[in-house]
Amino acid sequence: QAQVVESGGGLVQSGGSLRLSCVGHGIIFSTYNIEWYRQAPGKQRELVADVTRGNASDYADSVKGRFTISRDNAKNTVYLHMNDLRPEDTAIYYCKADGGWTYYWGQGTQVTVSS
Repeated sequence: QAQVVESGGGLVQSGGSLRLSCVGHGIIFSTYNIEWYRQAPGKQRELVADVTRGNASDYADSVKGRFTISRDNAKNTVYLHMNDLRPEDTAIYYCKADGGWTYYWGQGTQVTVSS
């Protein structure tokens, strides 16, 4: 069964770093655009970063210069490297594999940044 699974979340102090992973199972990641979203309590889900099939990336203004998205198609994995984390980055982070005709959401991984 096709699915994506996130991992790497946790509790970190302000200024710290985390690396989130999104692994595709049963799908060929290289044929999908991959997007990282986050949802904080009481807020709407927002797009944080995305990387296209052609490896072009884009970021929300709030994370530019701090987050980096990268993909390793050989491992069917996309990473979100998060540096200089702030309390406002606290959220559940979700990965979405978007093939245009179909898409898959992961279950999310919690990131908590303490001040």
